[in-house]
Amino acid sequence: MVVPYKKVAGLDELTDEEKKDLMVLVDRCVVALKKAMNPDGFNIGINLGKVAGAGIVEHLHVHVVPRWNGDTNFMPVIAQTTVLPQALIEVARQLRKELS
Repeated sequence: MVVPYKKVAGLDELTDEEKKDLMVLVDRCVVALKKAMNPDGFNIGINLGKVAGAGIVEHLHVHVVPRWNGDTNFMPVIAQTTVLPQALIEVARQLRKELS
């Protein structure tokens, strides 16, 4: 997740400069994840409001989720798919290296 320092619920509460900074950081995270994990693609998204699925409604955040062919997510899963597990501590170590 990419979270701005300024605690806001929506994009409209950020200045244009803050929005730019947020997207620059999202891009940095994508680059780091590509180097560290070699995914086949990404889901990048923002859930605004409780009805849209925002778990932390009062603090805007951007999800940056690496994806691989054959992985699963929160959507219904059908026939012969698998999860590609990796310990979060190892992922954190790899990302810290790439982001430093």
